[in-house]
Amino acid sequence: MAEQVIIKRLGAKADGVAETSSGSVFVPKVLPGETVTIERDGSHARLVSIDVPSPEREAPFCPYFDECGGCATQHMKHGFYQAWKQETLVHTLRQARIEAPVEALIDAHGDGRRRVTLHVRFPDRAMHVGFMAPRSHQIVEIAFCPITEPALKEQAPAIARAIGEHLKGPRKPLDIQITATQTGFDVDVRGYGPLKDQDRLRLIDLADSLDLARLSIHGDVIVERRPPAIAMGRTAVVPPAGSFLQATKLGEETLAGFVTEACARAKRVADLFAGAGPFALRLAEKADVHAVEFDKGSMTALDKAARATPGLRRVTTEARDLFRRPLLTPELNAFDAVVLDPPRAGAEAQVKQLAVSKVPLVVSVSCDAATFARDAGILMAGGYRLERVIPVDQFKHSPHLEVVGILRRDVAKKLSRRT
Repeated sequence: MAEQVIIKRLGAKADGVAETSSGSVFVPKVLPGETVTIERDGSHARLVSIDVPSPEREAPFCPYFDECGGCATQHMKHGFYQAWKQETLVHTLRQARIEAPVEALIDAHGDGRRRVTLHVRFPDRAMHVGFMAPRSHQIVEIAFCPITEPALKEQAPAIARAIGEHLKGPRKPLDIQITATQTGFDVDVRGYGPLKDQDRLRLIDLADSLDLARLSIHGDVIVERRPPAIAMGRTAVVPPAGSFLQATKLGEETLAGFVTEACARAKRVADLFAGAGPFALRLAEKADVHAVEFDKGSMTALDKAARATPGLRRVTTEARDLFRRPLLTPELNAFDAVVLDPPRAGAEAQVKQLAVSKVPLVVSVSCDAATFARDAGILMAGGYRLERVIPVDQFKHSPHLEVVGILRRDVAKKLSRRT
């Protein structure tokens, strides 16, 4: 049943919040102050119409915005969007009782996302290729995605459709990750399962016809026609198939710039949750670096890139699960600085060890404001001062935000705690 409500505020996921007699209702793609007609589904609602629009509303640039679940904020004017995104971080820190100056939001979208995951589904006799609708497994078919790099914009859906045609026999749901690299597209397919020999041969031919750099199934490389290289500083890294990569090229460069600037005087740095080395390989221009990451393939790729790049300082690698086996205090005390870039769950076990260490500088990079605040709070309780908080917007048009925090050991506080 349709009803009319007034949107009071935005939630952390960019949904509008309307307060009703039966509780809060969350409405996508609306703005504070708007009067809208909705149809409820529990505490969530489908937007039927915008009856009184906000002056901060603008027309979305993507024709799929109303249906697609990928973007959430294209209807916001730029100034409003930036202020809202920064305020979500301020609010999260305040909830964690952290008072720290939050710097201006940095736009790190650049040329767009360099990686996209398209879904291939077979709910009926037809094949559907695209993104999922909000809060649904229904596929919104797309011909292009305007927030990706130009190379991916139209070619990614075409590649996903061609692969779907080749693998449609079992009619299994497929997720196809396509990354734009210096040497071409790197494609990893999830969901298909083990391949027969004839399937492999057909995919090798397909990779040739599509001119893919590499094609893999669940990280198992079917064919590598060219090493899919990613520039990291002045090195070229070939990450493992399907491994982690920062969302945009400019985003990685921006984050790495803050990390290297903060660590400029450090002679020995630990890069924890290092991935394939976006920070470690740049830090090694001036410092010895010990890179730690759970994924062995990423450590191998980082090591190979470091050895192939003349002029770097010493780079060592260690494959280690930092959630279960964080670096302990005696290990940490050998470093002048520690860089953290954990997944969304944060680095609670590791920061507890850092909090009782002698490391003078910690640079925390996070894609989740709540776990960033939790981890920063642990470090601050251990004597660190949160010197800078920098929001970096490489997930533009979404509620996600990257955060860089620079924390320095407060020597006076540390001494007073010991006495």
